[in-house]
Amino acid sequence: MRPVLVGSHGSVRGTLGPTGIACFRNIPYAAPPTGPLRFAPPRPPLPWDGIRDADAYGPTAPKAPYPAPMDRLIPEVDIPGEDFLNLNIWTPDTAGRLPVMVWIHGGAFSNGSGSVPGYDGTAFARDGVVLVTLNYRLGAQGFLHLGPHDTAPANLGLLDQIAALEWVRDHIAAFGGDPQRVTVFGQSAGAMSIGALLAMPAAKGLFQRAVLQSGAAHHTLSAGSAALVATRLASILGVPPTRPGLAGAPLAGLLAAQQQMRAEISAHPDPALWGEAALNLMPFEPVVDQDTLPLPPTEAIAQGAAAGVDVLVGCTREEFRLFTVPTGLDRRVTDDHVERVATAYGLPPGRGVLAYRAAFPEATPGELLAEIATDWFYRLPALRLAEARARHGARAFVYELAWPSPAFDGALGACHTADVPFVFDNLADPGFAPLLGDARPQRLADSMHAAWVSFAATGDPGWPAYREPDRTVRHFGTSPGLAHDPRRDLRTLWEGLR
Repeated sequence: MRPVLVGSHGSVRGTLGPTGIACFRNIPYAAPPTGPLRFAPPRPPLPWDGIRDADAYGPTAPKAPYPAPMDRLIPEVDIPGEDFLNLNIWTPDTAGRLPVMVWIHGGAFSNGSGSVPGYDGTAFARDGVVLVTLNYRLGAQGFLHLGPHDTAPANLGLLDQIAALEWVRDHIAAFGGDPQRVTVFGQSAGAMSIGALLAMPAAKGLFQRAVLQSGAAHHTLSAGSAALVATRLASILGVPPTRPGLAGAPLAGLLAAQQQMRAEISAHPDPALWGEAALNLMPFEPVVDQDTLPLPPTEAIAQGAAAGVDVLVGCTREEFRLFTVPTGLDRRVTDDHVERVATAYGLPPGRGVLAYRAAFPEATPGELLAEIATDWFYRLPALRLAEARARHGARAFVYELAWPSPAFDGALGACHTADVPFVFDNLADPGFAPLLGDARPQRLADSMHAAWVSFAATGDPGWPAYREPDRTVRHFGTSPGLAHDPRRDLRTLWEGLR
């Protein structure tokens, strides 16, 4: 018998796996964001009559393909359709009262979906968790803002995420979940989204715990930088830099223009042209608009925003190699390039690179650049978030994935995205093979997945919280264990800078 559940918007019929895990796909949590709703906050879904089949993934948010070579390395799903504000649920017991985990996917705020097969929630449901994945508006449709005088709501992609969390609060009990034990977790742009949600007044109370993988609270744009991005987008499209002008642009043209802008930022990362996006390398990000996101998340969290939310945060050891090794950039980097990048990130000229050279004396210039960029993009934001949570009495736990991928003759190391199949315990999924090879250790998946489940269920992933003076970090790798204030000299080098 396929399970049928009755909700306030209508009934849904899911599927039942051989182990008794029920799955419900393509449940609308908001109305299709099309026509007059294209640049409007999410609205409630329309009710439906009869029983809605929830046996297949629904439409995904419109997006351009990943640029090469990422299109071959990062799994992507593209399902056309307007009703893409939908979510998917895996549950072991519709009559239970189980912890809930809500996954927010990554993709640089311009790619990705909750329908990637590697995000299948069967392993979480197997271990007593109700798992939810979702889609949200991407690119200009999700994060367009015209600047300080733009009175229209910003951060529509984040407002979509909040609408999904409100749906979870109101409906997840019917699927066996406890709405008072909700953990949001995400990777890359998904984690950066959670960093913003921690600071957003509208998200208060919608989740009790948060897991941020390879992203934290530093990646946002000011309203002024968002205006630079919007103006350039309008210029490429040949339309006025207004909401009506951009709203009237054909979708295919909008996606192509977004893809062109990403290439332009990478080729010419000039702050005069792009503002903060020149360093973040993403034209569309959460915008500090004084309304939906009143303060930069780092400031809001430092002041105590979401003080009662426990946090698990971390990164992979060689995050940035994903962006240097497959592209061949690592072989083209010179010492002068490393110095210019380090200085742009705020490190003191000369002395900053010398500190990294002392820490990694055998590193090539390309490897040294990746170490510095990994710290600036991922490691330091994770530590700063943990420090801020500890100061306000919330527990913060820090981890690092240190397992090196064998792909690209081992040059990738423990790169960006390497953690995802281990967290989901989905090592058999072929989508990650080009990035991680075929010899992915199950024992590592067992330990990481169990830690995430334990954190969602109890608030304790299994190691001491991060606090001074110990600064305990859990390493997941070929030799797992605990480290105390690892790379202290490099951490202190960034004090006051990042």
